[in-house]
Amino acid sequence: MTKAHAIAWAFFIFNGFSMATFAKMQAMKNLTDTLQHFLFEDKFNNAMPIRGNLVYLNDTYHQVLQHQTLPPVLKHALGELMAASALLSATLKMDGAMVLQIQSKGALKLLVVECNSDLNIRATAKWDETQTSQIAESHFIDLVRNGQFVITLDPKEGEAYQGIVPIEGDTIAEMLQNYMLRSQQIDTSLWLTCDDKSACGMLLQKLPDIGGTAALNKKAIEQDLDAWNRMNYLANTVTADELQNLPAEILLSRLFAEENVRLFEPKPTQFYCSCNQTSVASMLRMLGEEELNSILAELGKIEVNCDFCNKHYLFDAVDTAALLATEASVHISTAKH
Repeated sequence: MTKAHAIAWAFFIFNGFSMATFAKMQAMKNLTDTLQHFLFEDKFNNAMPIRGNLVYLNDTYHQVLQHQTLPPVLKHALGELMAASALLSATLKMDGAMVLQIQSKGALKLLVVECNSDLNIRATAKWDETQTSQIAESHFIDLVRNGQFVITLDPKEGEAYQGIVPIEGDTIAEMLQNYMLRSQQIDTSLWLTCDDKSACGMLLQKLPDIGGTAALNKKAIEQDLDAWNRMNYLANTVTADELQNLPAEILLSRLFAEENVRLFEPKPTQFYCSCNQTSVASMLRMLGEEELNSILAELGKIEVNCDFCNKHYLFDAVDTAALLATEASVHISTAKH
């Protein structure tokens, strides 16, 4: 125990608090913008082929929302998608970003969340603003029927991968579980919840045996299947209130009281938008000189607003000429080589 903890502990004793209360309040510090890995172990302390993650998004969630005004149903759906993005990104051995999109052709057009390997998260939504009142009174599943789920893995090195599937399930958790099972052949269970204060979630994922299924004997396969079913049965007792308000240590000990669970140190999450003047200029170059000059002729300037962070970018005629000149110089340099 550090000096600071010793002083705090003495203060609690003096005021009649118990060690259990002190420990609980220390644990509560984890209940803010963190993700924690956990593993299950057998009675010999060997890792079982089941891993899990817990995530709590507080400031991260609010910082995303402060840049946009969403109907409550979209706010909560976006929060659940943010929690899911952190839970799934943390299972990847990839230096890059995961992008989750729910696309629809109705009043709701798009929900999109990006989470990179450092757990930096940004998110936004697009909808028909003339139907905002109808959206506010709708169930989320009614807004995305006949839509599609798009998952993109974008590593810093190598080719990006994108999977597109029809939406299956009545909740975001069910949609992602079905995607992971059908497209990735990975048994994954998700529990997600979101209110006006936070977005939280838990993930369980069944891992293949290190030696491969062929190397397992029948008894071992049955034991692994039993463990997976048992952990899911226990996890299904979790409530939204528990996910949102219990520290990881307390939540896991309550859900898996008879199991050996190893909990790892928390990792921080945060809102972060990667947009900048250079990336916006690159995007504008893709429109081409003719289109840019047409916009300038009509409006006298080119304005771009980032949907994720609401940052405003302004390009006048001089700025536009400069970015086009940069493009030309790049083409000349490339031609010389």
